[in-house]
Amino acid sequence: MGLRDWWRRRRGGPDDAVTSSPHPPTEQDVLASLNRVNAMLTEGNAPPVVTARVVRIARTIADTLPRIRNLGLGSQEGYSVVATATTYLPEAVGAYLRLPRDWADTRPIDGYKTSLMVLVEQLELLAATMDKILDAANRADAQALIAHGMFLDAKFGSASDGGPDLQLGTP
Repeated sequence: MGLRDWWRRRRGGPDDAVTSSPHPPTEQDVLASLNRVNAMLTEGNAPPVVTARVVRIARTIADTLPRIRNLGLGSQEGYSVVATATTYLPEAVGAYLRLPRDWADTRPIDGYKTSLMVLVEQLELLAATMDKILDAANRADAQALIAHGMFLDAKFGSASDGGPDLQLGTP
């Protein structure tokens, strides 16, 4: 019996190693994960510089979620949004918050960078990536609008030339 089996038994899980695979995260799962990160920030008394960046990322993810369908649920962009909300963001924030605040904010750990500086860089990267994905999703919607306009123009003529001469209500 391995450590994993022992731990599973202690927690009341199934004895066999074969378990059903978890379902893909839903929009509600993603939003719940963002809410948990927000609670971590509040409970951990995170500095405003961290909270502001996390709020920005969470807002962008929430704005992107309804548009992921246009990018394709199995797309790299869709995966990145879900993984950021459910894994990347919680892990980065959690690792920082587990450190003693004074130590994390004043002691260099990576050259001259403190844990706070490292976290802010990570959050900036996540924010820039989520912004790019939201832009891509919006461009997909805009392209659909353009394509529909081209269809309408081909079907009914352009609005600039008055469109088709429809004689509604006359025999």
